[in-house]
Amino acid sequence: FDFEVPVGLDGDCWDRYYLRVQEIYQSVRIVEQALDQLPQGEVVSSLGRRLIRPPAGEVYMRAENPRGEIGVYLISDGTDKPYRIKVRPPSFCNLGALRHMLKDAWIADSVVILGALDIVLGEVDR
Repeated sequence: FDFEVPVGLDGDCWDRYYLRVQEIYQSVRIVEQALDQLPQGEVVSSLGRRLIRPPAGEVYMRAENPRGEIGVYLISDGTDKPYRIKVRPPSFCNLGALRHMLKDAWIADSVVILGALDIVLGEVDR
């Protein structure tokens, strides 16, 4: 797909906000291109639902998320249901950066800094 990767220069609250808006514009460009390339025909596979039975073992995978990197730790016993699964949301890691961002900042700026990180406390509260 044809798109640009938005990059900030200063790393401040304005940069984080502006980058988020630019990422939305680029995401719309990607979706429009994907829709133009979508083939005609059935949307749902005629094969029906497929059960996945991963081999027994464990794996940790990361994926990009609108708020950062999401991590998934999965333990499989070889059946179609996971033995254990743990999700590490991006807000959990982003909250750790807050301590460094608040260093030497004014108390009044702390609300803006926290808002610019877009932390979802429900993700962090475990």
